[in-house]
Amino acid sequence: MTSRNAAPVAGIPTAPPLPAELDDLLRRLRLPHIRRLAPEVIATAKSQRWDPAEVLKALFAEEAAGRARSALATRRAAAGFPTGKTFHAWQPELSSIPTPTQQALRTLEWIGRRENLVVCGPSGTGKTFLLEALGQQAVEAGLHVAWFTLENLGVLLRRHRADDTVTKAIARILRADLIVVDDIGLLAVPADAAEGLYRLVDAAYEKRSIAVSSNLHPAGFDELMPKTLATATVDRLLHHAHVCQTSGDSVRLTQALAGQGVNPLN
Repeated sequence: MTSRNAAPVAGIPTAPPLPAELDDLLRRLRLPHIRRLAPEVIATAKSQRWDPAEVLKALFAEEAAGRARSALATRRAAAGFPTGKTFHAWQPELSSIPTPTQQALRTLEWIGRRENLVVCGPSGTGKTFLLEALGQQAVEAGLHVAWFTLENLGVLLRRHRADDTVTKAIARILRADLIVVDDIGLLAVPADAAEGLYRLVDAAYEKRSIAVSSNLHPAGFDELMPKTLATATVDRLLHHAHVCQTSGDSVRLTQALAGQGVNPLN
């Protein structure tokens, strides 16, 4: 909405409430943002002698903007991001991933092409941060994201195996445009989690984008799970994947040693 509708105009008394019939009609039509702003807009329009078309434009623009904000909040909540980190806090110069590669990933074009992303390297080198920031950017671009850990996948498999609904559960996950599986390689992978990862990668193959962070290159996944399952998973994961390897010291540890991990106590 334009600035002239953003706040009451000086000299105009408090906007009277909408007539009950109009208020009820807007409620039944599910136009909450118009209903909220209409008294102010109508009062301002009368004072400034707006054209009726301007009134309609202002009201429907606010409804559209309000719905977009609500949809974004819903997508963000549904994604299940771990911390809420975005590219606003990302420091590209601290990442060992080349800047052109970072920029290419941020276009999100690889998601549109249903390609995968594997970010692997030592702990503390920005793998999870990068994936979450990319996920947040995807959500802001109108895409749907689903965030998992291997533990989550194992729990999901056990829960749905009991009533033989694993296939349906995986299909629901695939409603997302981007599926993230974070922190593979920190611990040995339980059988349920390994099977869950395979089922997810297999079902998403050439249909959805999967982004994975791992302390190990996928070639080493057979150290974490049965070789046959690892081979089948990695084969499908890497076929259409961008592999970014991070290196260097832990950013978290470096900041902690420099006293940048906390606020001063005094």
